[in-house]
Amino acid sequence: MARVQLALNVSDVDAAVAFYGKLFGVEPAKRRPGYANFAIDTPPLKLVLIENPEARGAGVAGALNHLGVEVESTEEVSAATARLAGAGLATAVEENTTCCYALQDKVWVDDPDGAPWEVYTVLADSDSARPGSTGSVAERLDGQEQGAGCCTPSAVAAVPAGAVNLLAGAPVSTGHCC
Repeated sequence: MARVQLALNVSDVDAAVAFYGKLFGVEPAKRRPGYANFAIDTPPLKLVLIENPEARGAGVAGALNHLGVEVESTEEVSAATARLAGAGLATAVEENTTCCYALQDKVWVDDPDGAPWEVYTVLADSDSARPGSTGSVAERLDGQEQGAGCCTPSAVAAVPAGAVNLLAGAPVSTGHCC
């Protein structure tokens, strides 16, 4: 089952867990210090809460950490990577990376305003969070944010120059479309 992921910076993870537990009527699927995630069936949503008071600030400013689509397999991540790169979007790929207390394969793209989106699959549970900030795909490709933390690539695979999308038979662009 694919589902949308919404990762929020929260000022108090305990208060946020209590609120979202009541809102969606479920307990967290995973709870660690400063971190929780909910695997919600209705609506199909992976809600991730990351305690990050400095980023959150007051009100809704700084609430968004990142967005994502959780898929069932590495093959689906690879297919998304090919489709996104074939559509001319800059991508940053991570394989076997630890993030949010899970070992994952993923690909990142940014929306026109810089909001980071990931398409990912969970390979295994992990005791490590690698908490930190996100960066843009351009920063990831430039290596400026490598190793900075969770949801920030530690090993980025950029689309090679001259790469061709085998399904479309067209060159792959690494620039933004918009």
